[in-house]
Amino acid sequence: SLCRVIISAEGRKTRLQCCKIMILYRLAALALAGALISPFASAWIAPSKQIRSPSSLFLSNVVLRPSKDPKAFDSAQVGTARVHRYIRENDNDAEYVMWYHGRSQEFPDDPNLPPLSTGRIGRATSKNGLVWEKCLQGSESEDVEGVSLGLNQESWWGFDTAHVGLGQVMLPMSTPAVMTEGGVYIMYYMGGDGKETPVKAYMEGVDTDATIKGMQMKIGVAVSQDGISWGRVEGDDPSGACMVPYDTEDPNHLHMFDERPASSMDEELYCGWPEVVVHTEADIEVSPGKKEAGFFMYYSTMRKSDKEKCIAIAESADGFRWFKKGICVEPDETGLDAGGCARCSVIPNAEYDEESRTWRNAKGWTMYYEGVSKEDNKHRIMMAQSMDGETWRKHGLAVDVGESQEDFDCNGVGSPHILRLDDGSMRMYYTGQGEGGTTAIGVAKFDASTKAWTREQAEFSLAT
Repeated sequence: SLCRVIISAEGRKTRLQCCKIMILYRLAALALAGALISPFASAWIAPSKQIRSPSSLFLSNVVLRPSKDPKAFDSAQVGTARVHRYIRENDNDAEYVMWYHGRSQEFPDDPNLPPLSTGRIGRATSKNGLVWEKCLQGSESEDVEGVSLGLNQESWWGFDTAHVGLGQVMLPMSTPAVMTEGGVYIMYYMGGDGKETPVKAYMEGVDTDATIKGMQMKIGVAVSQDGISWGRVEGDDPSGACMVPYDTEDPNHLHMFDERPASSMDEELYCGWPEVVVHTEADIEVSPGKKEAGFFMYYSTMRKSDKEKCIAIAESADGFRWFKKGICVEPDETGLDAGGCARCSVIPNAEYDEESRTWRNAKGWTMYYEGVSKEDNKHRIMMAQSMDGETWRKHGLAVDVGESQEDFDCNGVGSPHILRLDDGSMRMYYTGQGEGGTTAIGVAKFDASTKAWTREQAEFSLAT
């Protein structure tokens, strides 16, 4: 069936049938080798060592913090940075763009909303990927300055009326590094509505009648021609979502499967933090475990049966209609992810050629994901690898929390995003949590000689 897109242009909101957009994307899906490139950089990754701490107390690897203006959409918290580096046609200067979500100090004061950094989505720009300037220009249809995608105020029945959070942004590219004009961006995001669900549905051993709003999150799609103003694409679910938690009591659940689900399929409590990658024909040539080109979505969920945080996978031929395939990464009985697995970044492997100074496709895929420890309840970034993108083998810790209580990320690190650079190095953007629940975006760099991630200097502060 045809879906509608709500597009804002010069302050006017119009509803357009998205036939042309869908046709273009279906054609692009048939030519995945170059029409649409996943933003996550390819990289060959060996099992990595623990991240090392900064050498000086007066240096910081923070690149983005909450705004100081209490009215700003991100004045309370920030999270899930997704960064792209590219060169526009006929322009040799590199440009970095970051999309991220944030919550304001003046966000709707509802104590029943989940305590997350989600709220609204904005963007920032940079010349070197380390010094960033937040964009005050947002979509003219939003009610807060600097917001590209906010709360759904057009459809009261929508899944994203209470809060939204970023999953991923995919750019229209002719090559992995050249931005083409006239293309269409795709954003995958999650959202929650005002529906209340029992708190004890998400926590073991809790005996309370308390409820929480917006926790039964679903995943949606939005499109844009400039990366600033976005229009929602209505999915198959009545709420407008393209991916919803699997619940056998949901009369609409069969649209999420290309065949009747097996009785062993795990029921889910929410779907969030979508990560989408494209398996191209070129990927299949070097990774014979994958048989068909298409889109893979990795999303965070919680199993209804045991309340464990897991990462599930779905497939799509066009990037809009998705079919669930089940859990692909789950907690170990012991170790740093025994308390849960969530919020991942998946990149195709690649090898750097020193002579040509280019990256070449290699076999397999690498996933960075959050592991939750049962010992201290802190989140750390873990790593896993796969030959086909479906079956994963864990390789342990990649990025640990900050060593000092003064570090901005001493209480947790997560939401990783990998960017490969022209010099053969790799940069990771991640969300750090400090004392009192404060959050910021930090960076680390991969040292190929030591196979370790090291915090990369981004901020300077002088001793007082």
